[in-house]
Amino acid sequence: MNLIMKMLAVPATVLALWAANAQATSDDEIAKRLEPVGKVCVQGQPCAGGGAGVAAAGGESAGGGMPADEIIAKHCTACHSIGLLDAPKINDTAAWKARADKEGGLDGLLAKAITGLNAMPPKGTCGECSDAELKSAIQKMSGL
Repeated sequence: MNLIMKMLAVPATVLALWAANAQATSDDEIAKRLEPVGKVCVQGQPCAGGGAGVAAAGGESAGGGMPADEIIAKHCTACHSIGLLDAPKINDTAAWKARADKEGGLDGLLAKAITGLNAMPPKGTCGECSDAELKSAIQKMSGL
């Protein structure tokens, strides 16, 4: 019986040391581990934290928002760089002018970009973009 007690003493000691170490964790460390990894912000309402919608360095920005170059790179080039499904190509001013004339100018193009057109989804996949940011990107792509 003495041998069994010695064999159980080692795991019991390890378990006791582990439990003591776990208890030594401070409330601040626990709170930090339990912090949310992100926040949900509703469009049109202020979002504390300033992570989304902050202007990045470089490129032109519309009203302190995301720069037009960044919007184009992230959301527009996939289709507009190659003219996918008859999308007007970036810097093809003639094609963009023909679309603008048909839709009622730059504001007409913006309205179609906001609601989506043919295969292009609403806001061209840039759901976080403001209307002013989209207009700036359209101007930059079209040269209008």
